[in-house]
Amino acid sequence: MTEISFTTINGIKTAELILPGSTNAPANPRTILMLHGWGVSLKLMQPLGEKLAALGYMVYIPDMPGFGDSAPPATAWGVPDYAKFIVAYLDAHQLNRVYLIGHSFGGRVGLVLGADYPDRFVKFALADAAGVPEKKAPTTDLRLTTYKAVRDGLYKIGATSLADNLRTKYNARYGSADFQAASGVMRETFVKVVNEDLRPYAQRVKLSTLLFWGDKDEDTPLWMGQELEKLIPDAGLIVYEGAGHYSYLERLGETVKTVDYFFKQESKSS
Repeated sequence: MTEISFTTINGIKTAELILPGSTNAPANPRTILMLHGWGVSLKLMQPLGEKLAALGYMVYIPDMPGFGDSAPPATAWGVPDYAKFIVAYLDAHQLNRVYLIGHSFGGRVGLVLGADYPDRFVKFALADAAGVPEKKAPTTDLRLTTYKAVRDGLYKIGATSLADNLRTKYNARYGSADFQAASGVMRETFVKVVNEDLRPYAQRVKLSTLLFWGDKDEDTPLWMGQELEKLIPDAGLIVYEGAGHYSYLERLGETVKTVDYFFKQESKSS
């Protein structure tokens, strides 16, 4: 069984799983880079990676900085920072052009990669990708605006303990599960990441993209996938009925067959 190994990318200790293609693989196998979602690790991409490696693909799955066994970044990162890191990861492994599979946050990073670094990729397969802002109720925006005004006002008059107490209570009541689970630089990173509207990047993705979505996904609802399908110039959407946020795992067999077929077909961008 292939073991997780470590490399250093831009000073960050990075865990990775490299799955060589099967013994029947061609001399120059297609190479796939797989990017996991927020708050998890490469292990959730491993089942799909192993299936594709068995079909002859060379598969690279890193733990992105701050997740799994990889060290966190020194300062809070945004999505473009993660995209730059991934390009540095490709450079470190001397990978010129690869196929990309991204789930959730990994799909979010993929949107920036597809817009800003299209020459490094062949095709994209994104599952339940993030990047489209949630639809907020007017009361939610009003509550947040009021909270920030009061908090910042307290800091300005030197009432630091009161401001800190207000922030703690607000975060405990209204912060998401992912926000609550993160701490330190990764909590700051989470705030930066979720507040980035990546729809302009999606419009600039220059690669053929296949989207997979579960119609029961509650983290990145189906309407987000439908919007991405409209925004990405060359995109198609496959909907898995009854599947949730990890649709690619719930329909693993179907995903493997579809991705294999898609990656092996010629496209306008390959």
